[in-house]
Amino acid sequence: MAARLTAETSRIRLGAGGVMLPNHAPLIIAEQFGMLAALAPDRIDLGLGRAPGTDGATAAALRRGAQANDAFPQQVRELLGFLDDAFPPGHPYRDVHAVPGPWQAAQNRVPAEAAGSEVWMLGSSPYSARLAAQLGRPYAFALQFGDADIDTALRIYREEFRPSDALAAPRTLVSVPVAVGSDPGEARRQASTSAMAMLRMFKRESFLLLPPEEVEAYSGTAQERQVVKAYTDRTVHGTAATVADRLEALHARTGIDEVMLVVGGHSAAFDEHGIELIADHYRLPHT
Repeated sequence: MAARLTAETSRIRLGAGGVMLPNHAPLIIAEQFGMLAALAPDRIDLGLGRAPGTDGATAAALRRGAQANDAFPQQVRELLGFLDDAFPPGHPYRDVHAVPGPWQAAQNRVPAEAAGSEVWMLGSSPYSARLAAQLGRPYAFALQFGDADIDTALRIYREEFRPSDALAAPRTLVSVPVAVGSDPGEARRQASTSAMAMLRMFKRESFLLLPPEEVEAYSGTAQERQVVKAYTDRTVHGTAATVADRLEALHARTGIDEVMLVVGGHSAAFDEHGIELIADHYRLPHT
């Protein structure tokens, strides 16, 4: 998808948030994102996470081992080594090169891309915050997956941050689930569709965005209805002014550098209109 979009865009950044690295070989990811960086120099972001991203059976089929998460820090370092072609002497992958990348550019006697993919660490826990700090990489916190402790994670990241060649000072992003509409009631109804999809995922059913009417008609157990209500409440929903107020309160509390809006209503037209409403609220252009 990112490769397709490189041909249709010229200014905005593109990327994946994220690649669950234990599901993949670091060399393959380095080559895929090396190609993306060649197609769109200085516009590619690579977000790395360690969560399964799926159910247990599928994770086992992908990872071939129950301890895959334990190797995540090593996998990240391997990936960075492939992206920069910077393994130290004596490393077993010293003579293994990701193509395209710096090694191929040198072999062909052409300048290497000034900037490859920007690597972000993703997460919703102190573990990911600490690793991002140790590596000196930007950190993106996901609020859409639950009621996680963003304050503690950001504090750890900032306190333990070690400057690197990639980043001199901490840089943070938070992704926030939103449903923005002219009618606050409809915004909440649309937010409930993502909440229901989360419940379906917990029940090992497909992550399906059902129409709001079906969500309202769902009888379920008391516990299931509470899950839907909890995830609906966690979504920042309402008019553009209401959503903006809550986002600005989050920014004031956490000092985050960037906010990413995660839309997930049943109607694509509703989501698109919601983005336009937020853009209008902040007097941003639509194109």
